[in-house]
Amino acid sequence: MDAAILEKVNIWLTGNYDEETKNTIKKLQAENPNELTESFYTSLEFGTGGLRGIMGVGTNRMNKYTVGMATQGFSNYLKKAFANGEEIKVAIAHDSRNNSRFFAETTAGVFAANGFKVFLFEDLRPTPELSFAIRHLGCQAGVVCTASHNPKEYNGYKAYWKDGGQLVPPHDVNVIKEVEAIKGVDDILFTGGEANISIISKEIDDAYTAMVKGLSVYPDVIAKEHDLKIVYTPIHGTGITLVPKVLNAFGFTNLTIVEEQATPDGNFSTVAYPNPEETETMSIGLAKAKAIDADILCGTDPDADRVGVGVKNHKGEWVLMNGNQTAVLAIAYMIEARKSKGIANPWDMVVTTIVTTEMINVIAKQNNVHCYNVLTGFKWIAEKIREEEGKQQYIIGGEESFGLMIGDKVRDKDAVSSVALMCEMAAYEKAKGRTLFDKLIDLYIEYGFYYENLISITKKGMNGQKEIADMMTGFRENPPATINGSKVVTLLDYQLQVATDLLSGTNKPIDLPKSNVLQFITEDGSKISARPSGTEPKIKFYFSVNTTLERREDFDEKYALLQAKIAGIISDLKLK
Repeated sequence: MDAAILEKVNIWLTGNYDEETKNTIKKLQAENPNELTESFYTSLEFGTGGLRGIMGVGTNRMNKYTVGMATQGFSNYLKKAFANGEEIKVAIAHDSRNNSRFFAETTAGVFAANGFKVFLFEDLRPTPELSFAIRHLGCQAGVVCTASHNPKEYNGYKAYWKDGGQLVPPHDVNVIKEVEAIKGVDDILFTGGEANISIISKEIDDAYTAMVKGLSVYPDVIAKEHDLKIVYTPIHGTGITLVPKVLNAFGFTNLTIVEEQATPDGNFSTVAYPNPEETETMSIGLAKAKAIDADILCGTDPDADRVGVGVKNHKGEWVLMNGNQTAVLAIAYMIEARKSKGIANPWDMVVTTIVTTEMINVIAKQNNVHCYNVLTGFKWIAEKIREEEGKQQYIIGGEESFGLMIGDKVRDKDAVSSVALMCEMAAYEKAKGRTLFDKLIDLYIEYGFYYENLISITKKGMNGQKEIADMMTGFRENPPATINGSKVVTLLDYQLQVATDLLSGTNKPIDLPKSNVLQFITEDGSKISARPSGTEPKIKFYFSVNTTLERREDFDEKYALLQAKIAGIISDLKLK
């Protein structure tokens, strides 16, 4: 074993770590040295969004000590940031994952031992409710223990600022420095502040539900279509705590819950991957929707920030919409509804991200609504809201990763309010004898037929990050001249913050924070984005293509054409 790794192991074996941890390390030494190396070869990085990793012992795993170090570093920064004597308050929530409650209680204990007032949810709650609670309770910060849609082996720790959004500059970098300054377990205050912890529950649930109900655009339509057949699956996660309650508050009376996935379960026993983006994950819900001839299927991931939506297509077949389609429908609905009700303003704004469909920009422009494109992640949408407060009114934002954020009371993606809005939209179309898929085709005819897809390439282990870095370096140093037969006309490098017109050779700055993302725009309007994940050992490639659609009857032909175009791009770039 490498000497540096062995030194880390010995520190854990001789330091103030619990006996169970030490015994597990000794067992790995004897039985699984490779796993021991993976557990200690590096330190689990506190990135700009917090922690995420496999649970287990060691510096490269999610456990009491890595969570404790993160929280102590966060505490040290909060003390510096709010050194004016005000009481520091922190809200904490967790999802249904194995050890999430333990990590949340560990986090609460460290914050409390540092003298902070801590509000800890009594049990699992959706991530968006944590964001809401931070603002509602006047907290300076918050944490939710979740690994979102990752496999069951993972857990995580997402850090929030006082506006309810995840950490952005300068706070993210400053917190990272404080976490890195923690030298070891003896620097962590684990106990001594228990009296500072307050348990919160129904009062926040009720306030959040009332807020979401206020987002309803057409309550009169819901009253007429209250028996809309809704199928909902929480995929063993936190959505079960609030989605049924919110749908009831909206006035829907015909909800079928997928019982096989209704019970919170950190092993996600019915799925391999608890992600509502995946058809396999949503297969039980799709079968249930088909069996009862439902109007809409909705699913939420374990921490209820991502929403998956199933509808009947133009052939009457049940299909899952992708995140771009869901975002297009929701954003168009809010823009059109505000115009119809006479409440649209010249200062209305919507926000999307650089890897999300260009169709949102087209819809916004044609309706004279400001549309901002920010880096990937809802923390950047939250930051844009904060930047424009008092100047523009945020209406809705969304990104391709099955996320929506409606209104500005929650500053992270919110699948609970998204389910309610999608059901209202389905009711609105049903009142006209139509489906959401019918509406989607109408939007394609009006604004252009945009289609998107993505692939993720995972590179695990010690060499994984290097392989991903090498891939990005190759694209930077030798960008393709053509992709799938179409000339690359623009290269956008968000790490260098430079947009290059490859035809003229001219450059212009990109006015966004640095991010390791490359985008290639081709002559035929295709957009290809390469982006290493900030939370997982993978690199994602996003593809966006478009054409015109003049008649509904041509949908299948044009859809096949766009699918073939993306397949050609993937083949040409040798990504499969």
